[in-house]
Amino acid sequence: MNRIAVLGARGRMGAASVRAIEASSDLTVVAEIDVDDDVQDIVNNNADVVLVFSPPDVAHEQVQWCIKQGIHVVVGTSGFDERAVDQIRAALVDHRDVSVFIVPNFSVSAVLMSKFVTKAAPFFESVEIIEMHHPDKVDAPSGTALHTAELIGRARAAARCAPSPDATSLDPHGTRGGRIEGVSVHSVRVRGFMSSQEVLFGVGGEILRLRYDSITRESLMPGVLTALRAVPNLTGVTVGLDAVLGLD
Repeated sequence: MNRIAVLGARGRMGAASVRAIEASSDLTVVAEIDVDDDVQDIVNNNADVVLVFSPPDVAHEQVQWCIKQGIHVVVGTSGFDERAVDQIRAALVDHRDVSVFIVPNFSVSAVLMSKFVTKAAPFFESVEIIEMHHPDKVDAPSGTALHTAELIGRARAAARCAPSPDATSLDPHGTRGGRIEGVSVHSVRVRGFMSSQEVLFGVGGEILRLRYDSITRESLMPGVLTALRAVPNLTGVTVGLDAVLGLD
């Protein structure tokens, strides 16, 4: 039975994960760590894997600490961009027996969207992303939107696509959104949303809309459990739940 420690255990995703882990037959929670708790309990309780749902401002440091302790990590915290991934790769040079699994989104629907947008990206002139979350979310854009934009940008670059057309020259309020890998990303924070994303592709006379909506956190738990079971068998840094779902 794999022994799991949860960082951010009293947050929304952390608490839901603790319940799901304890309900499973092959995983058990040995440490629940949140603000003011001692992370040394992870080592004292012999955790095999650490699940990180801490706020972004502390999660990066905690992942580095876990690597130094020789413990596998599943990262569910948003905001781990390419720079953060490179820092983790550098840390793993001296800890080759440790694996880190960074999961921007545990929703299977979101993973499938990532696959679909990569296929669609080269075929359309225009592309933009709208991500919608609850107003308690501290980071924008979401990790999923960041990851999606990076996938689209790489796919379009490989296909030698021109930049999305945009004649906007006046935007004093920044309403055109942020630009990530040449893709405009818009973040919506409205009570009632949990986690949603829509990608708009356009070409003359045609629009393709790809959208997923996660209504409850419980819908993400199969992805969380899959990642926890998979990480001990991975090598180095792995990004994206699709790596262990056999979608290829």
